[in-house]
Parts: sequence; structure tokens; C-alpha cells
Amino acid sequence: MGSINIGRVILGGFVAGVIINLFEFVLNGIILNNQWTDLMASINRPVLGLHEIIIFNVIGFVMGLVAVWTYAAIRPRFGIGIKTAVYAALLTWITAYVLATGTPYVMGVFTLEMSLTLVLVGLVEIIVATIVGAWLYREAA
Repeated sequence: MGSINIGRVILGGFVAGVIINLFEFVLNGIILNNQWTDLMASINRPVLGLHEIIIFNVIGFVMGLVAVWTYAAIRPRFGIGIKTAVYAALLTWITAYVLATGTPYVMGVFTLEMSLTLVLVGLVEIIVATIVGAWLYREAA
């Protein structure tokens, strides 16, 4: 059992982060754009600006890194491949998507429809991103 190849985690995590950020742009910047505007107005907050969007993009890259690092960490136990990448994606999805969306839903900030949309699209996005990132991962020689 070798050590984790940090360089490959960064490469795979970066690519996974690009995929996550593309999904998030389409979902939040296009599909849910009007709902976000209405939601922010309902809680007396301004619409998100460039600064907040940059922070969300950084978060997307961090999630990609976490997902690929998780894949690298569980690979010795579960084996190389898509099945293990999906396990890593599911762990990331539960901790980064389901729990993060659940709090504003419980507080009444997010509607059930918005929460389900965010969580279900997030599931597809993190699985795709993790599989691609894991495909780029290789153990150090």
C-alpha cells in the first residue's frame, strides 16, 4: 500500500473542480437565477456579486480536491475504478451537499423544491466530477 500521490490528487481535484463549477454555473447562474434573486430579496440580502461567485468557485475546487483525495484514500480498500470513485463521490455528496442544503431548508430559507434540485443535481455533478478526477489519479511510482 503506497502513499497518496498528492500531485495527482491536485490534478484530478482541479479537473473535478472545473466540472463542479461548470455544473454550478449552469444550475445556479442560469436555471435557478431568478429563484436566487427572489430568495435573496425575501431575506433582505443583495444578489450575489463577483466576490461571492469567486468564493463559490474556490469551494467548488476544494470539493473536487476532497472527492479525489477521498478516492485516493479509499482505493487500497475498495480497489481501483468507477465503483470506488462513486463511493468517494457519495461520501462527498452527503457531507458537502446534503448536510449543507439541509440546514437552510430546515430554517425555512430554501423551499423543498429548491433543496431537492440542489441536492439531486449535486449528486450527478459530484459523481461525474469524481469519476473524471479519479481517472486522472495514479499512485506514485
